[in-house]
Amino acid sequence: MKKIILASQSPRRRELMESVNINFTIEVSDIEEVIDESLPVEQAIEQLALQKASVIAKQHKQAVVIGADTVVLYENQILGKPKDLDDAYRMLSMLSGHTHKVITGVAICHEDNNELFHEVTEVTFYELSDDEINRYITTARPLDKAGSYGIQGLGKLFVKEMHGDYCNVVGLPIAQLNQRLKKYI
Repeated sequence: MKKIILASQSPRRRELMESVNINFTIEVSDIEEVIDESLPVEQAIEQLALQKASVIAKQHKQAVVIGADTVVLYENQILGKPKDLDDAYRMLSMLSGHTHKVITGVAICHEDNNELFHEVTEVTFYELSDDEINRYITTARPLDKAGSYGIQGLGKLFVKEMHGDYCNVVGLPIAQLNQRLKKYI
């Protein structure tokens, strides 16, 4: 059994991995998260995941290292983590009553091989009142979440419909990852 390392500090990714009994450790890479805007967003988010995983993979040559990153895409605008509560308010106001995409890029690094993939889920929000948004941003800690919301928490109250993988919106397409990990373990 090969050692599996998750190169992420996300508690949601950790919980998803634990929920399906994957035996792993966590090591966080301190890279500056900058999206290459010259690439299509799906490829750019995969490259960011690869950067995270590569740093750890260089230190653990025999391990299987998983890196991931998630963004929200609305009208070709990338919404990462908000800078502050005003930015969170702005993002949630934009998403209110509209459909957006949640894209998670994943990199699996093992020895000299890098496997990249991504998952896209479409999420439609109900119309949100200013009061609902303000209550959410003051109680739900939106600053560490792409697009300012967490579907696994109070953010689920905003979702009118969703097409695709729920776990992807949480932060890691765990079923697809599990299928791809089979060849490494």
